[in-house]
Amino acid sequence: MQFADRLNNVETSAIRELFKLLGKPGIISFAGGFPDPALFDVDGLRESTAAVLANNPGPVLQYGATEGYPALREELSKHMHTKGVTVVPEGLIVTTGSQQALDLIGKTMISPGDKVIVEAPTFLATIQCFRLYGAHLIGAPIDANGVDVDKLEQLVAEHKPKLIYLIPTFGNPSGATLSLERRKRILELAARTQTLVVEDDPYGELYFDQAPPPSLLALSAEVEGSREYLAYCGSLSKILSPGLRVGWLIAPEALLARATMCKQFSDAHTSNLTQATAAHYLTLNRLDAALAQVRTTYAQRASVMADSLRMVLGSAIDFNQPQGGMFFWARLTGEGGKPSNAAAFAKRAIDKLVAFVPGTPFYAHDADAATLRLSFATADVAKIQEGVARLGQAL
Repeated sequence: MQFADRLNNVETSAIRELFKLLGKPGIISFAGGFPDPALFDVDGLRESTAAVLANNPGPVLQYGATEGYPALREELSKHMHTKGVTVVPEGLIVTTGSQQALDLIGKTMISPGDKVIVEAPTFLATIQCFRLYGAHLIGAPIDANGVDVDKLEQLVAEHKPKLIYLIPTFGNPSGATLSLERRKRILELAARTQTLVVEDDPYGELYFDQAPPPSLLALSAEVEGSREYLAYCGSLSKILSPGLRVGWLIAPEALLARATMCKQFSDAHTSNLTQATAAHYLTLNRLDAALAQVRTTYAQRASVMADSLRMVLGSAIDFNQPQGGMFFWARLTGEGGKPSNAAAFAKRAIDKLVAFVPGTPFYAHDADAATLRLSFATADVAKIQEGVARLGQAL
């Protein structure tokens, strides 16, 4: 078969390939980016599903508007208001997960050869998605406080990109959170250079102790002209349930209209049943309590993982301890003859029945082969301690 040329620029997800190895009995996985299913508010979702099927089920089982189920758009508008963002229901569209929002941005904004700046490292699926549409990706370095804005400004001046893609809060895979000062500088950069900034925010509500700075979208009210160069991707996947496949896109009117058109071609609309379920759930005022449990649990697991890594791997590994989200981003030091290549270390770790993701796939170019991502979300405290002990055995 003669497949489309665009497929020459992408390959199967390294993480999905790794999952094929995770069926071994007894393996402990720090590899996935999944929320813990034990923390899903099943009772609330059961109540909501029953309610929408009991009360006038016809519309939720029928075709619907591409823009989204009206009741959900209303509830998402209210939800964004609690996060400091003013948006009318018509100012957002519902997507099949936030990943579809990214795909729609790729479809509407990226032509072959267009330059796009991403963080280095960044979300693997975004690299794959934007490359599928022919983007020339440019990596901007990050540290514990997010993207290096000095370097970002230099890259924008040099390359004049079509857009900038960022995960400012508890990034995947970095776990980093962009500081307030850097957020404001990015908004000023967007307005000054008229460059679209795409803010991906699936993890922002998973903070441990202290809430992170407001989103770029919320802060845009303080930087004149910046909101018209912002697109925001939200999701219920990490805070409620990924199986619902409910996300949303907030963007300038012209971009939102074209994204809606492209979504119509792709899937007509996101499932009305899951949209209605999510909308009803948001009216129950259960989300805050559910999130409180998730934050407490993840904070404990992150603390245990940090302590275990320091105790077991010691100087063989460096990392910044996250203040929220689901991930540790670490780097092998190679000190004392210990491993310095994460891919080779991952193979040794699998033999010890523990898995993580080497960092190389998260870079658009010039990957650091010593880096790796560890997720603490789905392993309980005992498994985290045992899993890190196995990592020590693999050194």
